[in-house]
Amino acid sequence: MHITDIKIWIPATTLLAISLLVYLLAPMLAPFVAGAILAYLGDPLIDHLERFKLSRGLAVTLVFFVLLTILALLILLLLPILQEQINGLVQRAPSYLEAIDQLLASLAAKFGVTIESLNFKALAKQYWPQDSDSTKNILLAITQSGGALISGIMFFMLTPIITFYLLRDWDDLLEFIHQLLPHRVRDRVLRLAKQSDSMLSAFIRGQLLVMTALGGLYAAGLSLIGLQFGLLVGVIAGLLSFIPYLGTTVGVLIAAILYMVEYQDWLGLWKVGLVFAIGQALEGYLLTPWLVGDKIGLHPVVVIFAVLAGGQLFGFVGVLLALPASSVIAVLIREAVSIYKQSDAYLK
Repeated sequence: MHITDIKIWIPATTLLAISLLVYLLAPMLAPFVAGAILAYLGDPLIDHLERFKLSRGLAVTLVFFVLLTILALLILLLLPILQEQINGLVQRAPSYLEAIDQLLASLAAKFGVTIESLNFKALAKQYWPQDSDSTKNILLAITQSGGALISGIMFFMLTPIITFYLLRDWDDLLEFIHQLLPHRVRDRVLRLAKQSDSMLSAFIRGQLLVMTALGGLYAAGLSLIGLQFGLLVGVIAGLLSFIPYLGTTVGVLIAAILYMVEYQDWLGLWKVGLVFAIGQALEGYLLTPWLVGDKIGLHPVVVIFAVLAGGQLFGFVGVLLALPASSVIAVLIREAVSIYKQSDAYLK
């Protein structure tokens, strides 16, 4: 085998082996992947605190204490409200579906169309659990899936521990990897790593802040216009907003349906539209330029494909790895295109 063939096969084989290992170990890798992502997101803050003459360990401990305090306050303040709204939506879902069925029937009557096949009232009675049994059924399903329950508990217990140790040793790990890089490709690898970090910063650090801001804005706006489950809809729309327009589209549809069912007022839907229009305007002209900046992110179609492909191939671990991996791949593709345009195959 020629020496150039060996140079090609070694990285290809390594990449294939890593992919196979991730596929086989996916069920146990979730806390490690989540911990690595959280450590990556928190490292700049730790580095900033170190400039104030704090030791790495003390800075990590301080950040963890602050984050755990904020998380505890959010859980104590928001979780009971969210739980109440979820329980209320579960209990009222059959009546909501029946109201939707009546609205569709009235619309169909105006246009002379029959929609017996879309009888939401019958579907609700057939498939939706009774109010008194819904909580019991949910708890029973959770307790019966012992493996999933144990995996969830281990994920939430191990992720903070792994994040703490990775944050503490992050610089040492990067230096160790840096020392392993061959000298002839070290400069190029570091340049590509900086480009990947720029994309990840734009699409993870920035988008998380945008998602949080939009979720809070939508929840507050929908609650102000009198939507009973405004907080829940706002949280859902905020979580989905990492894919442009998806969070807004889903949020508008859910909020409009709930508003129509509650108030039976078609004209009042402008209030829902106004809330999301303000959110989109603030995102486009303030939040994204301020929190994300002018860094190049990923195309929405790439984001959708990456998340779906990652989930299909590697489950929850694949979803966690989707955006970081696609950002790195995008940088590598751009580098490959640049090399190709400078090659004889392109110029001749």
